[in-house]
Amino acid sequence: MLPIDAAAHASRWRHRHPVDKAVLGLGLTLLAISLPAWPGAALVLLAALTVLLGPAGVPGRKLWRAYRVPLGFCVTGALPLLVRIGGPGGFAGLADGGAVRAGELLLRSSAASLGVLLFAFTTPLSDLLPRLLRAGVPAPVVDVALVTYRMSFLLLDSVRRVRASQAARLGQTTRAAVWRSLGGLGATAFVRAFDRAVRLQAGLAGRGYDGTLRVLVPEARVSVRFTAASLALLCALAALTHVLEGPLT
Repeated sequence: MLPIDAAAHASRWRHRHPVDKAVLGLGLTLLAISLPAWPGAALVLLAALTVLLGPAGVPGRKLWRAYRVPLGFCVTGALPLLVRIGGPGGFAGLADGGAVRAGELLLRSSAASLGVLLFAFTTPLSDLLPRLLRAGVPAPVVDVALVTYRMSFLLLDSVRRVRASQAARLGQTTRAAVWRSLGGLGATAFVRAFDRAVRLQAGLAGRGYDGTLRVLVPEARVSVRFTAASLALLCALAALTHVLEGPLT
């Protein structure tokens, strides 16, 4: 199981309805995109961090491990705004206003990433995907997503076992051995993926598969109080942004 998925299963909000958490997490993401970068996105980033580390109970170390990957993409996307190519000043140089635009992009993207992580750290996919049927998503799409979700863990487990076996056989002692091990790892993972897919298809056929995967969904109801509190927080962030936008700028 992936660390973020394991954290979602152990979250304090694990048994809340996905709609409750979608209103809060995705609402913060929309605010980060639509509000002014300063101070709007900064306030959203602070609010998302507070909720993640506070009421949601996400461990800080796990949050950083998951957040540093999208944060790296945010930084990589903001850096090109600092330079210009061509123009009267020469072939390359610092862009006029590039630092401001790069900072705004970094604030928006990093705050939006935290909003998505808030939803991901509190909502397991096994709770979300079956409920998509009630939202009008076609059943074959949901079935493919469920199978892919399951197969991804099996494939990662196979890769981990093969790597451990190669390391025990001194398959990573030299550079040449590492390259041979990587080739063997790719080939073995490819073969095992097809083998598991065939066995899964045979198992479904033996159980009377008719085109729809039926799974048990944990009982949960949309909390009016939680949703109202989330909307109140979103409205407060938007109002505070408009109040502070003039004095801070």
